[in-house]
Amino acid sequence: MSNQILYYMMGITGGLFALIVVIYFVIRSKTDKGEMKKIRQLREGTKQNKYSMDVIYQKLYNFYTEVPIFKRYVLKIRRKLEIIHMQDEYKTRRQTSKIITKALCIIIPVTIAVIVFTKSDPLLLVILLLFEVFLIETLMSGMIDKYDTKLLKQQIDFFAEIRHAYHEFNMVEEAIYEVSQNDELEVSIQGQKIYEILISEDPETELEKYYDVAPNSFLKEFAGISYLTREFGDRTDKDGASLYLKNLNNITEEMQLEILKRDKLDYVFQSLSVIAILPVLFMSPLKNWAVSNFGFTAQFYDGKGGLMVQIALVVLTFICYFLTRKIKDTGGIKVDFKDQTKVWQIKLYQKPIIKKIMDLIIPKKNTKEHRKITKLMKEAATKQKIETLYVNKVIICILTIIITIMLFSFGHKVALNYVYEEPTSDYNLLGSMDEKDRAEAMEVTEAQNIVLDHFKGKARTTQEEILEFLPKTEFYSDATEGELEVAVEQIMNKLAVVNGENFKWFELLLAFIFGYLGFCSPTCMLILQKKLRALEMENEVMEYQTIILMLMKIERVNVEMILEWIERYSNIFREPISRCVNNYEAGAWEALEELKEEIAFPQLIRIIESLQAAVEKIPISEAFDELDNEREYYQEKRAESNERLIKRKGMIGKVVGFAPMVGLFVGYLIVPLVAIGLTSMTSSFSSVQGISL
Repeated sequence: MSNQILYYMMGITGGLFALIVVIYFVIRSKTDKGEMKKIRQLREGTKQNKYSMDVIYQKLYNFYTEVPIFKRYVLKIRRKLEIIHMQDEYKTRRQTSKIITKALCIIIPVTIAVIVFTKSDPLLLVILLLFEVFLIETLMSGMIDKYDTKLLKQQIDFFAEIRHAYHEFNMVEEAIYEVSQNDELEVSIQGQKIYEILISEDPETELEKYYDVAPNSFLKEFAGISYLTREFGDRTDKDGASLYLKNLNNITEEMQLEILKRDKLDYVFQSLSVIAILPVLFMSPLKNWAVSNFGFTAQFYDGKGGLMVQIALVVLTFICYFLTRKIKDTGGIKVDFKDQTKVWQIKLYQKPIIKKIMDLIIPKKNTKEHRKITKLMKEAATKQKIETLYVNKVIICILTIIITIMLFSFGHKVALNYVYEEPTSDYNLLGSMDEKDRAEAMEVTEAQNIVLDHFKGKARTTQEEILEFLPKTEFYSDATEGELEVAVEQIMNKLAVVNGENFKWFELLLAFIFGYLGFCSPTCMLILQKKLRALEMENEVMEYQTIILMLMKIERVNVEMILEWIERYSNIFREPISRCVNNYEAGAWEALEELKEEIAFPQLIRIIESLQAAVEKIPISEAFDELDNEREYYQEKRAESNERLIKRKGMIGKVVGFAPMVGLFVGYLIVPLVAIGLTSMTSSFSSVQGISL
């Protein structure tokens, strides 16, 4: 009976399963038709994989914004990426998260390696971990620069497609709209924004707003030329070619030169930043190699001298690393949204007591020193206020003095520790002690430490007093006369170090000298920034020539409009050009004459003289006809100018980048090895001569 029930149950189960299969295929056949099929296809097309990289990056972005350590970097990166992605929050978050994640994938293994290899040297470990903070900044800045260069390369293709679309539609806004439909490209977002500006009710106002957020000057030029062409219409030149398309070609040539310049600078500087920081990583392995092969060098590397050279190398490496980054600057995206009235320096300055002290240090207005520093700040194009600059100078000065005093004190402690903790033995010129010799040498050190503690602080201790005290100790109770003489000499040398390792007046003087150098460092950085900007002068003036070449044949363009365009794209000469624009209505010729007196760069003076001629005498197109006639010459000259600039920057960069490496091998290896080796040899020869006599 039970078997029959089992058979019935199996039959019923099999029948139900067969029925379910039939029903499934019937429903599926119906869903493959009509609206159900379309809905399923739409869902499949828009369904997001739970584990796709985009979803992971979005979740990581939320994590980074919640962690205080990463939040600062998130805000800093997205400020620059927002300019490229133009209000596309999804892409901005994804790229921000991607940059931070890539940087962490590099930094975390480096941090682990640093901890493993330098765990025995706490000072070096702290220094290397601090350097990693700067390394993170470098990595992130490099990735953002790549996005900026990528946008430039997309603009080349974008403008080429604009040319074809303009031939088809013969309307600027329609051509831009047609080419800007590819949402995957960053440049398409810029194109859509420019299209919205052109069809807006007040395009001129919207265009001014766009100038403030455009990623690069080439998009500004493109937006401006597109607006002027839409407003005043297109013209043909003497060859029958479209003026708008010719201007597009001029902008494209400028972009190609800029991309080549950036690629070459990246190639020249691609390893210099790493080379500049490598000496810090190699200090510990180099020290271990020298001590293991030349035992006599331990007295240098483990003593105060080695510490001071190590600190000097770290400072040199930091300075060279920072300068290398400054020199390389390719002119990528620069965004500074900080309100200079709300920075911490100004908040500190506004404290009543601090303000009274700082007002005594800051040069008074209308004095020679105030005019000098104000002029330097303008020439360096810094956005900080003079109060911010001097707060930085004072803070750096105070920190430098405190850190220097602490380092000198630490150096005294290191010297004392070396005396009390290092094995006492006569080192050979080559090799090092084995474990047995080291244990015996440590016994000698511990025995002599008892004597040092007894005579510590007694500056007039004589050899006779030590010789009299030694037999009273357990270790030297049975020592021979020769062993006692050797011990006395060793203890006298150690006692001189112990009694002499006190903070001295000249160390305080050095601390104040270094503090003064720290006080001057912000001003030195402004001078460096001014010098680096001077290298770019010729390049910027050639950009002015390109702008004039694009504007000179457009109807209704006058000298004032050309000056406004030049001011918009200027960097080095912004201050005098802005003054000229502000004074233009009071007198065009006089404003240009004043501008000419302020500027000492011959090529820009030539442009100003042509603008003066265009104000009263001849049309703009005739005043600058040589720019059009000698376009190829100016392009070749621009390329050659870029080559000179890259070569000059590369030469300076190599000198700065390799300086820490030279300092490492010369100052930290060769000089100590030779100096201490010669001293040890002299001592050995003196001992041999004493024995022979």
